[in-house]
Amino acid sequence: MKAYKALSAELLNALHQGLVIPAHPLALDEHRKLDERHQRALTRYYIASGAGGVAVGVHSTQFEIRDKAHNLYETVLRLASEEVERAGLARPFIKVAGICGPTEQALNETETAGKLGYDAALLSMGGLSGWSEQEILKRTELVAEKMPVIGFYLQPSVGGRIFSYEFWRSFAEIPGVIAIKMAPFNRYQTLDVARAVCHSSRCDEIALYTGNDDNIIADLLTTYRFEVDGRLVEKSVVGGLLGHWAVWTRKAVELLEEIKGIRGGESFSREWLTRSIQVTDSNAAFFDPAHHFEGCIPGIHEVLRRQGLLKGTWCLNPDEKLSAGQAEEIDRVYRQYPHLHDDDFVAAHLEEWLE
Repeated sequence: MKAYKALSAELLNALHQGLVIPAHPLALDEHRKLDERHQRALTRYYIASGAGGVAVGVHSTQFEIRDKAHNLYETVLRLASEEVERAGLARPFIKVAGICGPTEQALNETETAGKLGYDAALLSMGGLSGWSEQEILKRTELVAEKMPVIGFYLQPSVGGRIFSYEFWRSFAEIPGVIAIKMAPFNRYQTLDVARAVCHSSRCDEIALYTGNDDNIIADLLTTYRFEVDGRLVEKSVVGGLLGHWAVWTRKAVELLEEIKGIRGGESFSREWLTRSIQVTDSNAAFFDPAHHFEGCIPGIHEVLRRQGLLKGTWCLNPDEKLSAGQAEEIDRVYRQYPHLHDDDFVAAHLEEWLE
């Protein structure tokens, strides 16, 4: 397998400045078959919203796309890549491929992603519960030799595991690791990653991204500061790679731009704390923590269905559906936080995206 080129200087700079990267859902019809029209429309929506990239083949795209019964992994990556190329963007836009499984599977998926023009691998450590931390680090090294890697600290509630500070310290030293998505939904574990990167010799080469859908704004406003060998080292969370940003994406782009505008200031309004909780409340409706996140993918689908970007909430796994009361919770956050949704933007462009 050939080695793939590193990110361009322009794309790497954009990654470090901070991007909105939605985790791309999977569009299905009522027969639970791929709905290509709406799948392409979703990618067009993210591009038109001003997102700085898309992540495809990730948890929000449904891990079952890899099952032989469906065999959709390469297809969904190809469709998104085609739409990005068709858009002919003049701005940086990163194509991130979700990579998972044991080493052989991970390398095969990396090969597929590379052939399809993807820029980076979001490397999941889920499903490897019997592996030692050293074995997972070796797997990461092998993937990073083939494609730039975005590390992924996934919460245990949806298949992740807890890693030690020492693991992340070693992880940050791997050449080819360009960013880490921190998504443990836990402040202590998020802190482990930030501290490990700040103590790494590659601190300036790794961008920190939030995947903490329960703490988005607070993460984006946070600068970590540690004393390292007698000097102060600072690291900010610059952007997000989020399932939450698969919906209301236009508003997410506006939000990140507003936050960039106040970064580096001495202080900011306490109103940001209120806005932070409003976004977290909305996420609770979408992600369904009340039922251990069982409705998180259908919750995303339901918002997109209401906007016309999906035909329904169907998942490849027929047992994945909205939880009891979840639709009513989505109704509630729509009523309570009308400034957070982008329904008008979607309505104005939906027909052209569905062409």
